[in-house]
Amino acid sequence: MEIRPHRIIKRKKTKEIKVGKISVGGASQISVQSMTNTLTTDVKKTITQIQELDKAGADIVRVSCPDEDSTKSLKEIVKKVNVPIVADIHFHYKRAIEAAEMGASCLRINPGNIGSKERVLEVVKAAKNNNCSIRIGVNAGSLNKSLLEKYKEPCPEALVESAKNNIKLLEDNDFFNFKISVKSSDIFLTVKAYQQLSNQCNYPLHLGVTEAGGLFSGSIKSSIGIGQLLMEGIGDTIRVSLSSDPIDEIKAGYEILKSLGIRSRGVNIISCPSCARQAFPVIETVKELEKKLAHIKKPINLSIIGCVVNGPGEASQTEIGLTGGGQDNNLLYLSGIPHTKVANPDIINKVVKLVEDKVKDLD
Repeated sequence: MEIRPHRIIKRKKTKEIKVGKISVGGASQISVQSMTNTLTTDVKKTITQIQELDKAGADIVRVSCPDEDSTKSLKEIVKKVNVPIVADIHFHYKRAIEAAEMGASCLRINPGNIGSKERVLEVVKAAKNNNCSIRIGVNAGSLNKSLLEKYKEPCPEALVESAKNNIKLLEDNDFFNFKISVKSSDIFLTVKAYQQLSNQCNYPLHLGVTEAGGLFSGSIKSSIGIGQLLMEGIGDTIRVSLSSDPIDEIKAGYEILKSLGIRSRGVNIISCPSCARQAFPVIETVKELEKKLAHIKKPINLSIIGCVVNGPGEASQTEIGLTGGGQDNNLLYLSGIPHTKVANPDIINKVVKLVEDKVKDLD
């Protein structure tokens, strides 16, 4: 029996596909994605940004390919990076073929926008010949005109019907190495569409709330939408779409997974909002610890609580805990056991050292 059965997420087991070296679906871990915002033709800047995203924890990175010069640039880009590259294609089928030939690991397309069945077949052949997967990317903002006429406006049924139409196009061409997304900027529409699609197919799903907004509001919208689906066991890979530095998307993605106990990276700080009872400046302490512990990649739980009301209880559930005490008698805990007292001026250095020592023990 599980220690905490209320935290069990029964994830739906979907078909497993490969995006380069990364497995998506099946029993593989949920991957975190982002997208470059450089000009793809600026190869040096694009490579630098992909490498920075890789360092931040990105499993897969998408690159926009709006023209032939961009797809040609992929050849050099993929040679210099360690993460699989998804080529973002919207309309011209030749861009998809070129991207596959230049080394993209996956093509993000809407097959219905590519054109005739003959053109779809050419894209599928290129994907097969170059061991390239496909993402069917359905978006509420670019639905097929016939679906908008049928449903009057974007709705879950329209997104799902679009996805199923595109699934059939690929299956009819004997291609099954694909994943699907049905995104909207509306949380309700997004969640309902993914729920319906998950009940109707077994392909891996790429989760996201599209055009979610800036760092603060977009992270909240994404955590609600993506988080709800993940708690229901739906989803195999995620992207948090933010009008912010792409690295923020990776950080937000991991925070969502970390909060649900699905996948952890770095220090998980559990901290109180602070009040008049605080024995040390909680807010400033947490901000400083976030900066000084940003280099930690191993998953470690750290509680920073300003007083004894909840401090000892939280410390009992974390590897390292700090509870505020009067007259500089703050108490540090290791695995729930009182370890040593620490004065306010020494908190940062002592906590950082304990975390770094814990990392060494884990290694």
